[in-house]
Amino acid sequence: MPVVTIARDQEIAVVTVDNPPVNALSQALRQGLWEAVATLDADPQVAAVVLICAGRTFIAGADVSEFGKPPMEPHLPDLVARIEGAAKPWIAAIHGSALGGGFEVAMGCRFRVALTDATVGLPEVTLGIVPGAGGTVRTPRLAGVEVAVDLATSGKPLSAEKAHNAGLIDAVAQGDLREAATAFARMALAKPLPQPVSARPVVAPGAQFWFEKEKAIVKAAKGAAAPMRALACLRYAAEAAFGEAMAYERETFLDLRGSEQADALRHVFFAERAAPRPAALREVEPQPIRSAAVVGGGTMGAGIIAALRAAGLPVILIEREDEAVTRGLANVAQIFDRAASRGTMSAAQAQALTEGVTGSTEYARLSKADLVIEAVFEDIEVKRAVFAQLGRHCRPDAVLATNTSYLDPRLIVEGLPNPERFLGLHFFSPANVMKLLEIVPVPETSARTLSTTFALARLLKKVPVQAGICEGFIGNRILKRYRAAAEGLVRQGVPIAEVDAAMRGYGFAMGPFEAQDLGGLDIAFLQREGARAAGQLVPETLGDILVRAGRKGQKTGGGWYDYTLDERRPVPSATVMELLCAEITPGVELAHPAIATALVNEMAAEGQAILDEGIADTPADIDLVEIHGYGFPRWRGGPMFATRARR
Repeated sequence: MPVVTIARDQEIAVVTVDNPPVNALSQALRQGLWEAVATLDADPQVAAVVLICAGRTFIAGADVSEFGKPPMEPHLPDLVARIEGAAKPWIAAIHGSALGGGFEVAMGCRFRVALTDATVGLPEVTLGIVPGAGGTVRTPRLAGVEVAVDLATSGKPLSAEKAHNAGLIDAVAQGDLREAATAFARMALAKPLPQPVSARPVVAPGAQFWFEKEKAIVKAAKGAAAPMRALACLRYAAEAAFGEAMAYERETFLDLRGSEQADALRHVFFAERAAPRPAALREVEPQPIRSAAVVGGGTMGAGIIAALRAAGLPVILIEREDEAVTRGLANVAQIFDRAASRGTMSAAQAQALTEGVTGSTEYARLSKADLVIEAVFEDIEVKRAVFAQLGRHCRPDAVLATNTSYLDPRLIVEGLPNPERFLGLHFFSPANVMKLLEIVPVPETSARTLSTTFALARLLKKVPVQAGICEGFIGNRILKRYRAAAEGLVRQGVPIAEVDAAMRGYGFAMGPFEAQDLGGLDIAFLQREGARAAGQLVPETLGDILVRAGRKGQKTGGGWYDYTLDERRPVPSATVMELLCAEITPGVELAHPAIATALVNEMAAEGQAILDEGIADTPADIDLVEIHGYGFPRWRGGPMFATRARR
């Protein structure tokens, strides 16, 4: 079946792209569009052309199966130029997403019409490259340099409404897109046609504009090269002729395409693409999830509720007493109210999401729930008591999950009726924001329960990774070794601030000691104390010394650093050096790259042990955990990818 077909609606030709699943720009699709231009230019009965796509989306971008392979003609820049130079004006009819090369094709059309729920964007920087077919050159000519900079350097898409307001789209339509686009075409033919985008003028901002943008992008990129290279392309597009700017963009694109960062980001892209649908579960039908409940309305529970509500599920909150129910509901409402105050949702949306949560102290309210997630205090007896209640009151087929960071789910499930419907779901705080979800089955967990939780992850737009049972699962186990290695450097005389600076330089938002101060040193301390109380041999850490001295992090005004009441800027602490002086042997001096290499190697070594023990299935799973749960720089690909050449 051809991927490009032509139909006619009187004087309007309709070119339909049908290349499932996302109408990617394969060689066959590019060739089909190339030939369609010639066919329709030669047809005297055709006055205009509507370009529309079958399936769930417009052209969503490049064909990922062609990544890393030699490019084949027709090349995308030539195709976009051919559409733009066609004798008959083309109108892009956009539904779903027009991203990357798909949006570049749309910009080659004389007009763009989009459904209200469509999005457009240039996400190339998220793959370590820049647009390669005019994205940085045509966008400023359509919508101005300010809009183009935001679109091309962030990689974030715009809704149809925002794209229309910015000038990227000519009309927003509802209902039947083909009818709307052909009607628009006839209306456009009745007026003088606008110039092709390549011929439109662009106003070049002054040097101060570029200076401010460079400063902001360097801060946001945290070492990623593509955003700054995209900005350079946009400046060239604003200050040079169209042809020169196109050549500069293409040269930049080709230079970045083979870079280490692009290689790493492609690795992450494919890992993320595979994660939501594991091969072993593709034939297993998930159980429908239409309603959910969460036991515990603290910070974690409220975040989980907010994530469930954002996915459209009604939620029941269960707490021990009425006052706790009230607090929990207030915690949830606060999450949505803050989102509304930031402008990420309307006040009406926030209210509707809040109203979809009910609270109770009665477990009997859970008799019809499809999914129940326990999110109470990290204490084995408290959690076991919750599941005793769930076993009595929930349906036999309701999926029951514990949100635990360290506890063994097998101990929690003991005595639960129908244990095949139980597993661990380790959310990361704040659960409504963080994308990682560690899925931890117990031996009794059924394939259908596992399939259901992966389907839940897709619904919540999380990145799911299956983990085996061990202390800390995948992420916290690696974190423990990372922190121990960082403390080991301090014991050798490397200053705390230098360790943190090295990891920021590597691409982390914070170093290990800054991050502990933010989260609280007492959390890991209490976990270690619990293990000691249970008879385990747990060595004393430097963090233990600080906590016993009352230094628990920012919340106490001091942890690894000192903090003032009015700001959270870490200040190296003389008190800390006094407390730890007996544990430190001065003498080691390491440059920042050597510090980062040492710590990343430790992370990767623990990751390899996790693989060897079968706790994780693939190195890519470990990379996803570290990127989405612990802030590992995405453009480095994760610790397993980053150290692959040294293993």
